[in-house]
Amino acid sequence: MAEEENHETFEAVGSGASLTYPMQCSALRKNGYVVIKGRPCKIVDMSTSKTGKHGHAKVNLVAVDIFTNKKLEDVSPSTHNMEVPHVSKNEFPLLDIDDGFMSLMRDDGSSKDDVKVPDGELGQKIEADFQDGKDLIVMVVSSMGEEHCLSYKEAPKN
Repeated sequence: MAEEENHETFEAVGSGASLTYPMQCSALRKNGYVVIKGRPCKIVDMSTSKTGKHGHAKVNLVAVDIFTNKKLEDVSPSTHNMEVPHVSKNEFPLLDIDDGFMSLMRDDGSSKDDVKVPDGELGQKIEADFQDGKDLIVMVVSSMGEEHCLSYKEAPKN
């Protein structure tokens, strides 16, 4: 007799896109991106040491966290793979600032309300210019599940 088969059920369906992709160390370049200590970073300096007695050339990476600007370093054999984060930059018109969060307009006209006003001088400048009635366009960088506003500009007058 046929027994009931147990099938897995999936509650959510995603695109299956991962947060990172592998790349060989020797293929990494200055101003490219890499994951160091679990953080998305931009490579600011890179050097390769010669092959030693045991045969592997090493790649010395100096990178800056794209969100916190902290300097991170890593050394890896040039033949090994390192993770490279998917980084996307989008510009959104700023609609409102409410309780430390920016209300931004997507291309389809819907609002995006989950991006925090940046800390420090940048956040103060955005709030001051917005209070002055300027139309602002905000640059939001997203990578590895994090989104941050890293810059802004005044919208062009039509």
